[in-house]
Amino acid sequence: QVQLVESGGGLVQAGGSLRLSCAASGLTFSNFGMGWFRQAPGKEREFLATIGWSGNTYYGDVTNGRFTISRDNAKNTVYLQMNSLMPEDTAVYYCAASPSALASRRDRYNYWGKGTLVTVSS
Repeated sequence: QVQLVESGGGLVQAGGSLRLSCAASGLTFSNFGMGWFRQAPGKEREFLATIGWSGNTYYGDVTNGRFTISRDNAKNTVYLQMNSLMPEDTAVYYCAASPSALASRRDRYNYWGKGTLVTVSS
């Protein structure tokens, strides 16, 4: 059974940083592209970043150079480093796994975690 478990969310002040982690199990991690999405209250889930199995990356415009995705295939873990956080970054953050590399569409992702809440105070 595939499981994706996010961690690292919490409350942070505007301008601060957080590093999210997503631990994967039940799949051959190095065969999957991994992505991060977020969903704010009342809004649709939006694409943030994705990383292919070889480490190439693609970012959504919303990240604006503030977020960095990385992965450690030996640990079956993908990370999202978030800097210069703003109140509008408040959302539930989800990681997901796709058999495609560098997918930005939600429907290209087969597996999803349950999310971790990030709250940015002003």
